Amino acid sequence: MAVHLDRRQAVAAGLAVLATGLVPGAIAAAATPHYTEALARVLDGRAPVHGGISIDAPEVAEDGNMVAVSIRVDSPMTEADHVRRIALLSTRNPVAEVATFHLTPRSGEAFVSNRIRLSESQDIVAVAELADGTLRQARREVRVTVGGCGAV
Repeated sequence: MAVHLDRRQAVAAGLAVLATGLVPGAIAAAATPHYTEALARVLDGRAPVHGGISIDAPEVAEDGNMVAVSIRVDSPMTEADHVRRIALLSTRNPVAEVATFHLTPRSGEAFVSNRIRLSESQDIVAVAELADGTLRQARREVRVTVGGCGAV
């Protein structure tokens, strides 16, 4: 099905595309329906608490195929108080659920590290589920450059 735009619509669409490149966070803010569905599955109707979890990732990634990401959750990792699961999601990848890490008190610390693929500049989101069922969430924007030349 062909889409026909008049000049005014074409200019408005072009300005919208241009604005997403100029406004910090605008690209990352536009999440896909895949992300929305994946986040809803991870949250399972629960509201996450912000804080007590951190994401270490580059602000600018020169190669979207290998982005180093580390997630740390504040937890004593005891039998009664530990992190059960850490879900890593991306807001703009074709598959939003990047990784899920399962931990036990025997893990020693609530820390995971991995390299992930990001298809474009976007936010990555980490959700940690604790032994008592509470959730902690953190978000980090990563700008992916094209060939390391600064274009996003």
